[in-house]
Amino acid sequence: MIGGTLRQERRRRLTPAALAVTNRKVLSAYSPVVITGVVRLIDFVLITISGLAVYFGYVTPTAGFAWPYVFAVLAMALAAVISFQAAEIYDIQLFRGRMQQLMRMISSWCLVFLLFTGATFLAKFGGDVSRIWLTTFFVVGMGALVVERLVLRVLVRRWAREGRLDRRTIVVGADENGEQLITALKNQEDTDLEILGVFDDRGDTRVQPTCAGLPKLGKVDDIIEFARRTRVDLVLFALPISAESRILDMLKKLWVLPVDIRLSAHTNKLRFRPRSYSYLGEVPTLHVFEQPITDWDQVMKWSFDRIVGALILFFLSPVLALVALAIKLDSPGPVLFRQKRFGFNNERIDVFKFRSLYHHQADPLASKVVTKNDPRVTRVGRFIRKTSLDELPQLFNVVFKGNLSLVGPRPHAVQGKLQNQLFDEAVDGYFARHRVKPGITGWAQVNGWRGEIDNEEKIQKRVEFDLYYIENWSVPFDLYILFKTPTALLKTENAY
Repeated sequence: MIGGTLRQERRRRLTPAALAVTNRKVLSAYSPVVITGVVRLIDFVLITISGLAVYFGYVTPTAGFAWPYVFAVLAMALAAVISFQAAEIYDIQLFRGRMQQLMRMISSWCLVFLLFTGATFLAKFGGDVSRIWLTTFFVVGMGALVVERLVLRVLVRRWAREGRLDRRTIVVGADENGEQLITALKNQEDTDLEILGVFDDRGDTRVQPTCAGLPKLGKVDDIIEFARRTRVDLVLFALPISAESRILDMLKKLWVLPVDIRLSAHTNKLRFRPRSYSYLGEVPTLHVFEQPITDWDQVMKWSFDRIVGALILFFLSPVLALVALAIKLDSPGPVLFRQKRFGFNNERIDVFKFRSLYHHQADPLASKVVTKNDPRVTRVGRFIRKTSLDELPQLFNVVFKGNLSLVGPRPHAVQGKLQNQLFDEAVDGYFARHRVKPGITGWAQVNGWRGEIDNEEKIQKRVEFDLYYIENWSVPFDLYILFKTPTALLKTENAY
């Protein structure tokens, strides 16, 4: 069974050099955009707490409460964050240093107090402001900020050592262009790129076994399997724009991956306006594909899944309990079972479901599609499959395991087939559905494409709607799909 499964999944054999890279332990990445955003928020909160603590501890007991002090603290906290931004200290590379970061921060903090003092003087409020409060606020606020930055420095340096802040990059093109590109990237200071190696299809004398000291890891066809065994954040083409046909052929293969794909422009004679490029340090590149749902979008998606998922699980817990009781009374065997499905980036995940088949005919790999009047389905199982109640335990995947979303492309079974063809053989670009985390419900499902897949149109339409969802994701879109789901479940003609 194991050997058969591997043959059907057709996992590509990688080169020894590529295996050496994939066998290294790699931790998940942290978004620098999110880190710098959180630091801004912490700065604002720390300054606000410092100012209010001094005010309530010193001024209020003798002079009573006054709103102008509160407004002044909030205004100074906001001004400090803006000043820090102007001083360019919200930079992930700067967080690793000590003196440069602290000197810029202290200078900006002093500037904020000078501006506040000048403003109160010009507005003739200077006599109403407690000088002891202002001086103590200055010292306490600075102390809090310095301690915060020292702690942040320790954390960022540790994350850097763990590789969480690196963009793991592979280069396509092991010729002279690739060598020039890698050399240019290596020569830059404070780069966050970790170049893993190069891939190239050519076997002639232009391609060397190493490129600028990095190993050739395989051919372009190997990149998909490589990116599914280890974390890859960026695919960088070192081929000239003139190699249009070759680039297009490669992109048709690689666009299904949840990674950024860029075309290097460092050797191109044709130059566009500077705003047309995105830069890796000083190396110009052109965006081809971007990883969907990243940075703050990923934070919002994660928060939405956990918070809304927990609420739905709480309110539906009586329904889950009744379904579990009905299954237990109807036929012997466990109430829940786990089924292998495709998750994010084609990883294999265990999805929880209510058992709808007789236990001795369980099919955890879903190698045989359930059809109308299927004798393997129990009486209760027929009802919960029609109403999709059998899917409710997937809320445990969302809330506790985090390998499913509330909304996303439905996770198909790893051996899902259409007329003896695996789904990825039947539909071009099928695996592009896996560029985001799968969901309990999705855009395809609320548009009627759910249930049995017995013809090519049904799987093609699912892929079409799933790709539309990925390209147009937003939190309101997720809410809209959730609200439409109960109505969609009333249409049971394809659910067996």
